[in-house]
Amino acid sequence: MTTRLSLFNSPLLLGFDQFERTLDRIAKNSAEGYPPYNIEQIGDDGLRITLAVAGFTSDDLSVQIEDNQLVIRGRQTDDKSRLYLHRGIAARQFQRSFVLAEGIEVVGCSLDNGLLNIDLTRPVPEPKVRTIKIEQPKAGSAGGAPRTIDVSADGLNVGPIGGSLSGKDG
Repeated sequence: MTTRLSLFNSPLLLGFDQFERTLDRIAKNSAEGYPPYNIEQIGDDGLRITLAVAGFTSDDLSVQIEDNQLVIRGRQTDDKSRLYLHRGIAARQFQRSFVLAEGIEVVGCSLDNGLLNIDLTRPVPEPKVRTIKIEQPKAGSAGGAPRTIDVSADGLNVGPIGGSLSGKDG
């Protein structure tokens, strides 16, 4: 059973839905395949992607950023000098990609006990207070009395709202 805790469901957090959709897309696009992985939140602004890469050395792995994607590749070399009587562990290769949201940065990578940990950070923007000026209409501009434009067979008539087409009241 998978439990998913969403940190972005508050109506006060506007604009974080794109980040949440990106994480969902990553999970759906890469739900199957090798190697298995976890994505976990570390603190307020950090993420860690952990891939299970048992049997790979750091020389067998590469971690690169290509455009806005984090690409992890693994290639084990086949030792031709060995004579196997039974081979149940095949030399594997893989490629796993993760789409990075704007502003996400890779800050570190480590290989420990067959787990490749990739640490990411999403810098929290400084809170800024911005006042939006409410503008008043200028005298003599279109902000005056509302007007209507009527088109008839006689031509174009412009008059105040509620006036007659001929311009005569009564």
